[in-house]
Amino acid sequence: MIFDLANMIPNAVYHTIIQTLTPRPVAWVLSENEDNSLNLAPFSYFSAVSSDPPLIMLSVGNKAPNVPKDTRLNIIKREKFVVHIAHREQASAVTASAASFAKNESEVNNLGLATSDFDGFSLPRLSDCHVAYACEKYRVENITSSQAMILGKVLKVYVNDQVIASNEQNRLRVDPYKLDAIGRLGGDDYGFLGEVQDVPRPK
Repeated sequence: MIFDLANMIPNAVYHTIIQTLTPRPVAWVLSENEDNSLNLAPFSYFSAVSSDPPLIMLSVGNKAPNVPKDTRLNIIKREKFVVHIAHREQASAVTASAASFAKNESEVNNLGLATSDFDGFSLPRLSDCHVAYACEKYRVENITSSQAMILGKVLKVYVNDQVIASNEQNRLRVDPYKLDAIGRLGGDDYGFLGEVQDVPRPK
């Protein structure tokens, strides 16, 4: 079956992509509201872009016609944000943080999530996440009036010691079972880590 995206409405295009481009990593993004409260929201149009400089990408839409999401506004105005990699036990909280909250109402407080200082960074991180990236705005590209691509420069990475398998010769190895990161599938579905297979690269 062939889907011709040029002849489909945006909503149908969206569902075709999210049902087939799986699993996708989830960026659980903490940013700061105008009143200094903490905003938290998940995004699965998310990936690494570059190592030099270290850049990650978020694609963020509007929450209503001509009304950008708070995460997008916060990053544009305040420039700093923290991207977390959530694990299996946090899947429900990740979904709950996607609900529509009133402006400047903190998802972090509403969900009772603990935070910890992110050493050397102006924003905290979620205490229970095994991985967190301290980021600053690098570039924001408006793709359309309703969608923006945000490039963030990663300044620091927190990795929970318990998920580190080894760290030798500038080569970090994380135990994927202990990290237990969630993956976004289509609809309301998340995927979790199953079998890991080591497939060596050709020399």
